[in-house]
Amino acid sequence: MSSLTMGAVAAHFGRDVGRTLVKLPGILEHARAAGVELLVLPDATIGGYLLDLHHPADSADGIPPAIDLEGPEVQTIADAAGDMVVCFGIAERARDDAGEHRYNTAVCVSGGEVLGTHRKVHLPLGESEAYRAGDGFAAFDTPKGRVGMLIDFDKTFPESARSLALDGADILACLNAWPASVTDRSDRMRNDRQAHLFDLYDCARAAENQVFVVSANQTGVLGGLRFLGQAKVVDPAGEIIAKTWAKGGLAVATADVSADVARARRSLNHLSQRRPSAYRGS
Repeated sequence: MSSLTMGAVAAHFGRDVGRTLVKLPGILEHARAAGVELLVLPDATIGGYLLDLHHPADSADGIPPAIDLEGPEVQTIADAAGDMVVCFGIAERARDDAGEHRYNTAVCVSGGEVLGTHRKVHLPLGESEAYRAGDGFAAFDTPKGRVGMLIDFDKTFPESARSLALDGADILACLNAWPASVTDRSDRMRNDRQAHLFDLYDCARAAENQVFVVSANQTGVLGGLRFLGQAKVVDPAGEIIAKTWAKGGLAVATADVSADVARARRSLNHLSQRRPSAYRGS
């Protein structure tokens, strides 16, 4: 049995890509000094998130700059990761016969290489003005275990995390740019409806699939959005074992991932005890 130290970052990342690339090595070194071996950064780490959830394209700066997967920005973080496994978010520039497109993409790197990517599947509100939707969920192997990635609104749908668990992921890296409620604002962040849902989804996805969830989030304000923070690590029982609050920080937890997942599934194995024939199809 061997333990793994996991870290989830709560921090603010804005439009200035150059500033972010200067800032990130310090965040990675802080995590490394804390013993973190698998680090999850927020959605839209490079270039920041949208300024508005309804009509982001109405503003000249409303949509983050597009980044190539093979470009220097991704390579810089891959090199800085060293032997850590690091997940972070970009607005990916992609090209096909129909032209150029953007995806909201999570990237996982280690040792100077890209290990896996995930394009956000579920696009809420005006995100479809900024991004094309991804088309699937797949886990992948890393030096620290088998990992699946979700991007914020993806975790609202149980099928997303379940697909990754069925594909063998023991750890779900959830990259978020999850704001406080824009329709029912609360004076206190802890009373915000979206703050409640944010934690609820993290815990539910971990418990129902009996996996670890490492959930990072943006903080601060960008455009009309105020982000929640609340980065956390959740164990296979759905218990939060490390958490930040609304301000920036690093949630760190150490666990024997394989042993804890196996223990959670010893008596009640949710994956093997499913009855797919009883469930209605989509």
